[in-house]
Amino acid sequence: MFKRILIANRGEIACRVIRTAKSMGIETVAIYSEADRNSQHCQQADIAAFVGPSPAVESYLNIAKIIEVAKSHHVEAIHPGYGFLSENAHFAQACFDNGIVFIGPTVDAIRQMGSKSQAKSIMANAQVPLVPGYHGENNSIPHLVKEADNIGYPVMIKAVMGGGGKGMRVVNNAQEMPLAIESAQRESQSSFGDQQLLVEKCIVKPRHVEIQVFADQHGNCVYLSDRDCSIQRRHQKVVEEAPAPGLSRQLRQQMGETAVQAAKAIDYVGAGTVEFLLDSSGEFYFMEMNTRLQVEHPVTELITGVDLVEWQLRIASGEPLPISQPEIVHNGHAIELRIYAEDPHRDFMPSTGQICYLSEPSQIANVRVDSGVIQGDSISEYYDPMFSKLIVFGDDRRSAISLLKKALNHYHVLGISTNIGYLHSIVSQPQFADCELDTDFLPRHKVDIEQRQTYPQSIWLTLAAVARLTKQMQQSSALPAPTTHGFRLSRQQVMRFTFSANKNNHQVTITADKQIDKQFCIAADGQEHNVVIFNQQDELCVEIDAKRYHYHALVNRDITHIFYHGQVVNFSHQGNYQSSQADLEELSPTAPLNGIISALLVEKGSQVKQGDPLLVVEAMKMEYTINATQTAIVDEILCELGDQVQHGDILLNLSNLNDDVSLEGK
Repeated sequence: MFKRILIANRGEIACRVIRTAKSMGIETVAIYSEADRNSQHCQQADIAAFVGPSPAVESYLNIAKIIEVAKSHHVEAIHPGYGFLSENAHFAQACFDNGIVFIGPTVDAIRQMGSKSQAKSIMANAQVPLVPGYHGENNSIPHLVKEADNIGYPVMIKAVMGGGGKGMRVVNNAQEMPLAIESAQRESQSSFGDQQLLVEKCIVKPRHVEIQVFADQHGNCVYLSDRDCSIQRRHQKVVEEAPAPGLSRQLRQQMGETAVQAAKAIDYVGAGTVEFLLDSSGEFYFMEMNTRLQVEHPVTELITGVDLVEWQLRIASGEPLPISQPEIVHNGHAIELRIYAEDPHRDFMPSTGQICYLSEPSQIANVRVDSGVIQGDSISEYYDPMFSKLIVFGDDRRSAISLLKKALNHYHVLGISTNIGYLHSIVSQPQFADCELDTDFLPRHKVDIEQRQTYPQSIWLTLAAVARLTKQMQQSSALPAPTTHGFRLSRQQVMRFTFSANKNNHQVTITADKQIDKQFCIAADGQEHNVVIFNQQDELCVEIDAKRYHYHALVNRDITHIFYHGQVVNFSHQGNYQSSQADLEELSPTAPLNGIISALLVEKGSQVKQGDPLLVVEAMKMEYTINATQTAIVDEILCELGDQVQHGDILLNLSNLNDDVSLEGK
C-alpha cells in the first residue's frame, strides 16, 4: 500500500479523499492556488503545496507544476478526484512517465472514453446500444446543421471532450444551430481546451441511469449499483439516488452486465461509471463513460457499505477486488443533493463571498455531509460553485425523502446565497415522491417548484416577529419569561417591531389575546394573523391561522435571520417606520456576477430588440448570456474580450430607441 499520495484537486472531493487516506494510514499532500491558501483541504492534509495563481489553468490544471510538487514531496501516487485533470490522458501519461501511480484507469482507457465520438465507435463494436448521431471530424457549422437535419430535431450538441453539462446544448430547429454551436464550442474550449462537438438525437423525456463499475488489474470487473440522476438543470445533475427507483430486477441486471461489458471492452481498471439514457419503454442507450470517481459516489457507498475511495487506493496499488459480483448486496435507499453557492431567484447566478454562519445537519442520524468549507471560509468566483453534498440513507425511498427534508431544514448558511430552498422544493414535489423522474422534471415542474418556495411577506414577518419576541422574552427581565404553559405577554401589552428587507420597511404589531396565554394577533404587511406559539427544544414552532410552521431563527441585535424549508430570509431591525422607494430599473446592463467577458455580440451603434443577446460572461466554467431588456441602441461598449468584470459593473451604455425605427436585418 502507498505511504504518501498527492491529491490533485480541491474542496469537497479533496477532503473526502484525505479522510479515507488517513483512515488507512496514508500521508496526504494537498495542492492549493492563491485563492485556496486557507482552504479546508489544505488544513486537513499532512502537507500542503502551492501550485499557482487563482485561475485553474495556472494552478489545478498546471500539469508540469503538479508533477514537480509530487516529485519534490516523494509521493508514490496521485488521486485526481473529479473534474480538473481527473479524465486528462496527458496528466495520466505524465504520472506514468515520472514513475508516479495515477489512481485511475490506464492512459489508453481515458483516451478512448475521453473522446465521445471514439467511445461511441468502441461501444458499437462491443454491441452496447447507442443513441443515433453524428460523431465525425467535420465540425463546420453547415455540416453539423446538415447532420442535425438528417438525424431529426430535437438534437443534442455535446463537447467531444466534455462532461458536467459543459459544452452541451439542446437544439430544436436549424435556425438555432449556428449560435448553439458557437456557444458550445466556446464553453468547450474554455473548460476542456478542445472545441470538437458531436450531435445526437435528443431522446424526449428519458431517464438518466448510470452504473458504478469497478475493475482491478487482474481482469476482474463488477458493477456495484445503479443510480438515477435524471433530475438535472442545464444538464448538471441536481438530485442523485441509489438504487434507481422503479427498475425491474431483470432490467437492473441487464444494465449492470452491459456496463461491465463496456468496461471490459477497453480493459478498464479502477472506478468508473457507465451512463445510460433509459426511455419509457425500458430501452437503454449508452451515453458516455466517466473514467473517474463520480460526484454522486456516496449514494452507492451507503447502500453497499463499500468505501469506493479505499477500493481505488487498493486497486491502484495492485490488490485484487475484495469481493465478487454475487457478494455485492444492496440495502436501503440513499439520496444525494448538491449544495451550490448560487441564487435561484436570480437565474442561479453563482454567489461569492464569505460564509459568515454555517450549521450543517451532520449530527442527525443517517445524514452525511461531504463538505469542503467551514464557517468563515469564502466562496471564490474561480471554481465550481458546489461546496458540499448532502446525503441521506433510509430503509426505503419514502423514509429517505422524509429524512432529506428534515436535513435540509437543519442546513443553515449565511453570507452567500445557496440552492438549499430550491432543493427542498424539488424533493417536496408529489411527482418526485411518486418516482415520475426524467430529465425534463425541472422544466416541467418549474412553476410548482417556484410556488412552493413562495410565501406571503406577512408570513415571513410573522415568523421574524415571533423569533424576536422569543429572544427578548428569554433575555429581558422586563418581560415575562417563557413558562411551561407557553409564552405569556402582559394582558394589556402591545409590542411593535419594525423590520427592513430589500429596502422596504415593515411595521409588525403583536397583541396578546386577553383570554389565552399562548395566543396572539400579529398584524404585518397589511394582514392580520392568529398566532399560537409552542415550546420546542431545537426549533421554533408556531401556528399561523391554523397552519403549523417549524423553523429556525438566528437573532442578534441588528438582524433576524429566518430559516424555513431550506430558505433564508433576513430582516434588519429599524427604529422607525419609513416608507419605501422602489429602485428605478436601469436600461444599461450590468454584470450579474464576477466573471470574464467571453463574447461580445454587438458593436457600437448596433440596434437591438428585447431579448437580443448582447454579450457573454463566463464564470465558474459556465457561460451567462446578457440580453437586451427592451428596444435600444448601443451607445458605448465599456468592456473588451477577456476583461475581468465584477458584479454590478456597467458593461454597455444603451439608450432608448423609438419603436418606429426599423430593426430589419438586425
